[in-house]
Amino acid sequence: MPQIDIASVLRQKAPGLARRIPQFAIDWLRRTVREREINHILASYWDLPPQEFIRACFREWQVTYSAIGLDKLDPAGRYLFVANHPFGGMDGMMLADKLTERFGDARVVVNDLLMHVEPLRPLWIPVNKHGSQNSDYARRFDEAFVGDLPVLTFPAGLCSRRIGGRVTDLDWKPNFIKKAVASQRDIVPIFVEGHLSNFFYRIAQARKALGIKTNIEMLWLPDEMFSQSGRHFRLVVGDPIPVGELQRFGSLREQTEEVRRKTYFLEKTLAALPDKR
Repeated sequence: MPQIDIASVLRQKAPGLARRIPQFAIDWLRRTVREREINHILASYWDLPPQEFIRACFREWQVTYSAIGLDKLDPAGRYLFVANHPFGGMDGMMLADKLTERFGDARVVVNDLLMHVEPLRPLWIPVNKHGSQNSDYARRFDEAFVGDLPVLTFPAGLCSRRIGGRVTDLDWKPNFIKKAVASQRDIVPIFVEGHLSNFFYRIAQARKALGIKTNIEMLWLPDEMFSQSGRHFRLVVGDPIPVGELQRFGSLREQTEEVRRKTYFLEKTLAALPDKR
């Protein structure tokens, strides 16, 4: 039965740092990242297939979600889905469920830390954000784009922050455009409704003001996930964008900004809907 052990994760990802962290700090980390609650979910549902495990998690969290516009896409189409990233994990799970529902299976580009959630490993395309990419991860990445399954990526890489009073993504990296061209996939933008707590954004702003480069606010992402109880979120799916059409917008950076603009434009769709469900 898979379980999360924060001390073990630290030893694996940062062995030098792990040796210097006192036990009381490890205990604080365990509480902050909700290790006990996560392990309860793993113990209860570890043997379920990935999609059923996702749905069990959301039942535990008492969170619901719905996709708008996904049914207009060809189930046989080869798409690269790109989305804003308000939650940093939970949004990937929502979209993985809905994409699997529509296409039968899906792959999601994620931080390799999420590989510790073993029931979801078949869905993940792991990327090491704090070091070199290992050969197995690199192979999975290339195989996913060459294959026919839909691929989802979050071009910002990190979850959204509050910038200028508005919750929005950090700069989008243009690599997804290159991958779409190389794999001949249409790009489909998705807008994910939602935001984290004021506490999370204040921690992020304070960390930046102090000149701390490490994204320490990420420690609170599991707690933020558990704090969404009782809410319903909508996922708005846009029209496919043939990669050839993007070239008229200019440079790779300008093409990236055009896809981002189309993604956030989908938010306007929500205002026209009469009901959250």
